[in-house]
Amino acid sequence: MNHLQTADYAVFLLYFVIVSSYGYWIYRRRKAAETNTKDFFLAEGSLTWWAIGASLIASNISAEHFIGMAGSGFAMGLAISSYEWFAAAVLIVVAVFFIPIYLKNRIYTMPQFLAQRYNDTVSTILAIFWLVVYVLVNLTSILYLGAIAIESLAGISFTTCTIGLAVFAIFITLGGMKVIGYTDVIQVVVLITGGLVVTYLALDLVANKIGVSGVWNGLLSLRTNADSHFHMYFPEGHPHYSVLPGMALVTGGMWVNNLSYWGCNQYIVQRALGADLKTARSGILFAAFLKLLIPLIVVIPGIAAYVLYQNGTFQTEMTSNGAVRPDNAYPVLMNLLPVGMKGLAFAALTAAVVASLAGKCNSISTIFTLDIYKKFFDKDASEQKLVRVGRYAVVVAFIIAIIIAPMLRSFDQVYQYIQEYTNFVSPGVFAIFLLGFFWKRTTTRAALTAAILSIPLSVLLKFWPEVMNLFGVKAAEIPFLHRTMWVFCLDIALMVVVTLTDPASHHNAKGLEIDQKMFKVTPSFIFGSVVILTILAVLYTNFW
Repeated sequence: MNHLQTADYAVFLLYFVIVSSYGYWIYRRRKAAETNTKDFFLAEGSLTWWAIGASLIASNISAEHFIGMAGSGFAMGLAISSYEWFAAAVLIVVAVFFIPIYLKNRIYTMPQFLAQRYNDTVSTILAIFWLVVYVLVNLTSILYLGAIAIESLAGISFTTCTIGLAVFAIFITLGGMKVIGYTDVIQVVVLITGGLVVTYLALDLVANKIGVSGVWNGLLSLRTNADSHFHMYFPEGHPHYSVLPGMALVTGGMWVNNLSYWGCNQYIVQRALGADLKTARSGILFAAFLKLLIPLIVVIPGIAAYVLYQNGTFQTEMTSNGAVRPDNAYPVLMNLLPVGMKGLAFAALTAAVVASLAGKCNSISTIFTLDIYKKFFDKDASEQKLVRVGRYAVVVAFIIAIIIAPMLRSFDQVYQYIQEYTNFVSPGVFAIFLLGFFWKRTTTRAALTAAILSIPLSVLLKFWPEVMNLFGVKAAEIPFLHRTMWVFCLDIALMVVVTLTDPASHHNAKGLEIDQKMFKVTPSFIFGSVVILTILAVLYTNFW
């Protein structure tokens, strides 16, 4: 295996020094963050629109994209881009309808919103759900995918990689949200630049192998040599239908998945909660533009690896124990980069991993400290103590992730593992938030019903064929995006029924300030939104 050379390590070291020094400089400028929870967890009022947008993308794009989504690009093609392109449209919805409610009501955490709208019981149940999913699914999978990529690229052992990534991320996280937000700007520049370099060289290699010249011809030849990988819609009966059913793009499963992630997720929304409405909306719109680019730097390289594999280039590198391993696609491509450029790609991958780890762990720390520790263990804790507890939570979360990460080696496409198991919680969360926002009669009893039944309903539908077999009836597997939509619809129906039969439904929503004026947007926001939606329409028209 071709590992990093001295020049590559020099490029990576330069990146490490710049990020660390910049983060430390920001931390020293606002050392008051040590004693102020709003500053530590939200960077209240100090993030600009471009820092918010960059931080959203840096926290979202991680090894699960570079490795997991590139692997899905190798296996199924451009269709996996729907997660990114739908997100661009969803971010517009979040900016218009969700963020104004959070800011108007001074919401700092998602459990705080639930406590304010419903009660502490609903808040605590979902806070625990979020902590479990964030630590056991998200944080662990990000650490795992980052470690296997670096192991393949640099020849460093998996265990050393997990510890090294965790320590780097802890260093960033302990500085608070302001340090995370502004270092994320550098991380985004590095990960997009490095990602584009990998895409450029992958397409150039494809062009050479196919017998044409130029990157553009390489891109065109992908569609010629892998036409099956350039369809956004998978009909029933397609080999990948269960993973990404085409109708989910139309009937709502993909929308529920994205709206829950981008609109009701502490990990994401937290970036905008400390800003004013105009700044938050501008940052979110900037993030939506960046989301349009992501398939170019992660999915296209995966398809390029598929074409090269079919052409006989990666027969050995793409297989393990006799089976093709799609998640090997991106690390294999990075190993083909020239000296120096490989260091940049290594820095890009590390930037994505560390930024995502730091953002995720800051949210874990925020929820644990403000919604669990302060509420149940020490209601009178000082600001200094709460920040200290938040930092301890960061370290503990990483220790758990390091222990669990090696267990994910049994999955072929970890990106699908992340999406599927996160969606055990997403439908119920989105149902609770949606009705909590826009239907004043929704009651606490209704929210509790959805919170308690969402996971059992998801498990029931996941194992639906096995359940039906117990009664002697054959049933087909239900694709997880369809399960997501079914559970969401069931949760909504249950909440409506419970609300209408609950005497408490005649009272107004508790503690929420909502009026139509807060949903008005500026002409520039409308223009940007129209541009994004037009681009999406062109993409789906060409590749449907």
